[in-house]
Amino acid sequence: MMMDGHKDIRQYQQDLAGNKTCCSETVQFYLQQIDVHKNLNAFIEVYADEALARAKQLDEKRKNGEPLKKLHGVVIAIKDVLCYKDHVVTASSKILAGFKSLYTATAVQRLLDEDAIIIGNCNCDEFAMGSSNENSVYGNVLNALDHTKVPGGSSGGSAVAVQAGLCMASLGSDTGGSVRQPADFCGIIGIKPSYGQISRHGLIAYASSFDQVGIFGNTVNDIALLLEVMSGADEFDSTTSPNPSKGGAFKELKNLSNPAE
Repeated sequence: MMMDGHKDIRQYQQDLAGNKTCCSETVQFYLQQIDVHKNLNAFIEVYADEALARAKQLDEKRKNGEPLKKLHGVVIAIKDVLCYKDHVVTASSKILAGFKSLYTATAVQRLLDEDAIIIGNCNCDEFAMGSSNENSVYGNVLNALDHTKVPGGSSGGSAVAVQAGLCMASLGSDTGGSVRQPADFCGIIGIKPSYGQISRHGLIAYASSFDQVGIFGNTVNDIALLLEVMSGADEFDSTTSPNPSKGGAFKELKNLSNPAE
């Protein structure tokens, strides 16, 4: 569920451009929602001060007349298997307790380069090995629709963050269903891109020949936008496609929600 009045990222950015809302107000809204729904245990760490500071910077950019980048002000959460420089990443395991990443995953960096706001990292099954999000050192993640049901896994925290309206979109990882299954259990949209579409650099591996960074969102258009931003060759991952599909695949995604286009 998106913030009241915003059906999707496209409308949100139109409202930003029309001065109907601002990034700071939006981040404050999501921080409040995260606090209200903290019993769901979707987040491990919330980057409140950092997100508010970045939102303020983006609001200033807009006031100065700078053009909006593709993900300007979009509030995104990331699974606790994706590296984010100077932030703790543990794969929901005590083994990595307190470990701070020395670099940022390519997928995350590409979001930041398009002015996204990373609001926090999400709970998951330990080292992405599980399908119920009951195997985390931080405890179980609850399905927002029914607390007696699991949200699926291993990317359960990322799925619930979108399901409960705690962010606009989120990143997970999928090896054998870890995005697709929780998306289904939570009643939202999730995608595991084709192998090599998105760089795995900075993704803690489970099975490198199957792992992919995946996306959760509220609409197909939102998913397609994030996929477009993150796709492409990466010098740090030799398995990425030098010519990722930005024609047919993206048109097919967009046609699901815009059949007339």
